[in-house]
Amino acid sequence: MLLLIVIKDGWVFHMASLCRDCLLTGPNSSRCAKCRSPNVITHPELLELSIAHMDCDAFYASVEKRDNPDLANKPVIIGGGKRGVVSTACYIARICGVKSAMPMFQALKLCPSAVVIKPRISVYVDISRQIRQMLDELSPAIEPLSLDEAFIDLSGTEKLHGAPPAVMLARLAKRMQLEIGLTGSIGLSHNKFLAKIASDMDKPRGFSVIGKNETASFLNNKPVRLIWGVGKAMQDSLEKAEIRTFNDLLRWERQNLNDKFGLIGDRLWNLARGKDYRPVKRKTVIKSISNETTFSQDTSDLTILDGHLWRICEKVSERAKAKNLAGNVAILKLKTSSHKIVTKRITMREATQLADTLYRVLYNILKQLDFNIQYRLLGAGLSDLCPETDADRSYDILDEKAQKRGKAERASDIIKEKYGASAIIKGRALR
Repeated sequence: MLLLIVIKDGWVFHMASLCRDCLLTGPNSSRCAKCRSPNVITHPELLELSIAHMDCDAFYASVEKRDNPDLANKPVIIGGGKRGVVSTACYIARICGVKSAMPMFQALKLCPSAVVIKPRISVYVDISRQIRQMLDELSPAIEPLSLDEAFIDLSGTEKLHGAPPAVMLARLAKRMQLEIGLTGSIGLSHNKFLAKIASDMDKPRGFSVIGKNETASFLNNKPVRLIWGVGKAMQDSLEKAEIRTFNDLLRWERQNLNDKFGLIGDRLWNLARGKDYRPVKRKTVIKSISNETTFSQDTSDLTILDGHLWRICEKVSERAKAKNLAGNVAILKLKTSSHKIVTKRITMREATQLADTLYRVLYNILKQLDFNIQYRLLGAGLSDLCPETDADRSYDILDEKAQKRGKAERASDIIKEKYGASAIIKGRALR
């Protein structure tokens, strides 16, 4: 392995280290020479690498613990009712085996003492904006993956900041904790694929590095499930082909992988060798905004479905407004008691981000459904997205009160932002 030579203050070092507490860089050391902290990262390529992935630690649960100190030492699960799923869980709950996307009833069996909290999406969005602002100060090349994680390309920023990418990333983690009260884990490498893997290696509060020279040895005999985006169906296909590790992938010819797996075959061939040529893209196209809920009991009661529809439309509207987007297509989704999915779409006369408009369009569809059937899930969404400046310019001339309701909703948004989401609640939301 080639060693990085670091020249600092006239001294030549063969292994760089970084103190995550005082941000001092220097030679290989188990403790910082300046502050004596043991929180030191050491790696021969530490000051050369520039592609990173930042992932907040148990984001939703950490926000709830930050805002309610009484939850600090308790297992916390963010999610819906007993028939819903886990959005996220704190690390105490994870020790019990609770995982994201796990059915809530299963999570509560594993961790019966858990405190279950419904997601506060508007709060999480606001905090995400604060983190994004910090990221934007580091580099123009930021690719968000969700509210709490993003890829960062810090190539060419050392001259701007007067410090290598690794130092700026450690500074980011410190700043998040001091200014926002949340922690994150950093993965640093030479491409997105490995940076994403690295950020998961030492959670929470982690900072892991995978260098170019160690890529082959790192991937040796690692399971292919490490590949981000490979779902259960793809894993089953790989398993049938007796591909369980990266070593198994290396034995396949490129053309054979393409013949067997189609377009993803070429990507598998490259990833087996630690190659990922995807750039960090600043703008990722959002195709739709949606929300759904699973009922505690199956129902065919239109009044109950109506109440859920309004609450869901409010959440979709909140997310659209937070992203400064609107949608031309309204989507209604239901799942029957037999797990059949029913999806209805309608193109509206103009794009909207208003909860009232979305609700009224979808309610007209909802009331035409077969109510001899029991439903277990209801969802709503907006697609064919556009900037909010292109939305809600006019109102339905056949609905004299539409404009008045639109203005009332905007006024309600201002009040909710100042006094909280529960400051104003519509009567139908109580159904």
